[in-house]
Amino acid sequence: MKAKRSVAALSVAGIAVVTVVAGVDLFSAGSSSASGRAELAVMNSEKAQAVKQPTQKILTAQEQAEEAIRIRNQVEAQAQEMKASQDAAERELVAKNAALKRYQALQKTDRSSREERASRDAERKKFEGTPKQIAMNLLPDHGWSQGQFSCLEKLWNKESRWNPRADNPSSSAYGIAQALPGNRMASYGADWRTNPVVQIKWGLDYIEVRYGSPCSAWSHSQAKGWY
Repeated sequence: MKAKRSVAALSVAGIAVVTVVAGVDLFSAGSSSASGRAELAVMNSEKAQAVKQPTQKILTAQEQAEEAIRIRNQVEAQAQEMKASQDAAERELVAKNAALKRYQALQKTDRSSREERASRDAERKKFEGTPKQIAMNLLPDHGWSQGQFSCLEKLWNKESRWNPRADNPSSSAYGIAQALPGNRMASYGADWRTNPVVQIKWGLDYIEVRYGSPCSAWSHSQAKGWY
């Protein structure tokens, strides 16, 4: 006579334990539904374990190398875009400064010694204080309201945290405004590496020519990751 096979299912701490016993009925006699329920419990437990323990893909050495190359190429492409943008702005600045000098030569008039002294004092005060204070003082020179400063503050917080010695080793960008390369600020002052006034002057001119305002530059930075 064939031995009957019965299945007993026991769930312990979320793990299904199945015992097959030849010739022994672990459930009530004549109950085929009990065996079906036990098998169903085993299947459900196995499905639950599969859901709880998803398989994670492990990158091969070649895939890791390819990903590193992809990231490096992306950084280099972004740096090239940023440099090209600043190159274009520099060309426009040269033309603008030439036109400005011609205009100033035509508009120059005699001033009294008192007016000249007062003007020098006011100009000198623009460059006193912290880098943020200096930048705020220079906003009106570009036709911007004080409301533009909040955008400028966020922009240069992101770029350099207003540190005049901020150096980006991956792109060679330098200074508060992150000129790329840093020596493009040399035309504003020989001490461009350490002088925040020189860096701020260059940065504000770049923003005006390229974006029109600090808030426009900040919007571009948020969208592209650079300005």
